[in-house]
Amino acid sequence: MEYRTLPHGGEKISILGIGTSSIQTADDKEIEETIRTAVENGINYFDMASSEAKPFSAYGRAISDCRDKVYFQIHFGANYSGGMYGWTADLDTVKCSVDWQLSTLKTDYIDFGFIHCIDGESDLRMIEKNGIIDYLLRLKKQGVVRHIGLSSHTPKLVNQVLDMGILDMLMFSINPAYDYAGGELDYATDSYAVGSVAERMALYRRCEAEGVGISVMKAFSGGQLLDARTSPFEKELTKNQCIQYALDKPGVLTVLLGVRGKADLQKILSFCVAPQEEKDYSVIGTFAPHDAEGHCVYCNHCAPCPAGLNIGLINKYYDLAVAGDKLAHEHYHKLEVKADQCMKCGHCNSRCPFHVEQMERMEQINNYFKKK
Repeated sequence: MEYRTLPHGGEKISILGIGTSSIQTADDKEIEETIRTAVENGINYFDMASSEAKPFSAYGRAISDCRDKVYFQIHFGANYSGGMYGWTADLDTVKCSVDWQLSTLKTDYIDFGFIHCIDGESDLRMIEKNGIIDYLLRLKKQGVVRHIGLSSHTPKLVNQVLDMGILDMLMFSINPAYDYAGGELDYATDSYAVGSVAERMALYRRCEAEGVGISVMKAFSGGQLLDARTSPFEKELTKNQCIQYALDKPGVLTVLLGVRGKADLQKILSFCVAPQEEKDYSVIGTFAPHDAEGHCVYCNHCAPCPAGLNIGLINKYYDLAVAGDKLAHEHYHKLEVKADQCMKCGHCNSRCPFHVEQMERMEQINNYFKKK
């Protein structure tokens, strides 16, 4: 298992995490065994936005002797008083729900307390007015909540909360369909492809520049991308391709994956040992829209570079530096092989599925960093 560091805190978070929306289909014993197996295999990040109350007690038993080794995302706005998931912006209901989750998980602290599922400005105004954000901030000051997060599907809304300067983590939907299909929020069809290609990429870069980690939801677009019949591109991708795609985006620390039991977990864990060619998602360049062409997505399909340049990483550091990430400058200058060593052989241009003129790009990047 690989781990990435949370900038605001230093916690080492597994690149694979577990979502809880599907695991209720298993019985309590299998849920408990699945979570213990996940921890034994290095997974330490668990999102608790469950569709039912059922999994919480099994999670509590599963981590009873290793609580200090795992991180929970607890959602302030998810209500399980009726046994099923419900959304609430009522402060008293939120308090009761959080207390119940703490008790059932057998813990007295929350690693990541999340402002839950805020997609519209009216939602944000409501939770502010009702005191939910102030409640989270008080719990953080008391040490009950270690970090504050936000779950959302809307870049514009996320940027508004980022402006508040309170976030350490963002839960956001990232996959090729959402990034490149665009569109409007439509709850009726479960379509959350909000924002243009540029808007979504700008959000990822802002998160990394400001040290806000991203935990990825809907990496498979609700399973649509795994089947050519339901994929918006009419071509299927594999789970490994979707996971790698999300992990390559700036700011991403972990990809949250829904499992229904031990069998699903083993399939997810196979990502850790899969060869790189099985993770190569460059095929999306053949069906991404025209406005995505000419923009490096850091897929590294251009590798290997005869001069030894890590072209994807060089592009990422440049994009982050332009977005205001001061550390990106330092990271770039620590590279053993920089953009000025480009041989202009054209190998990268010929292989780039997004038709990026990488030779020109390397010259542009070199000139930028020489002036800094």
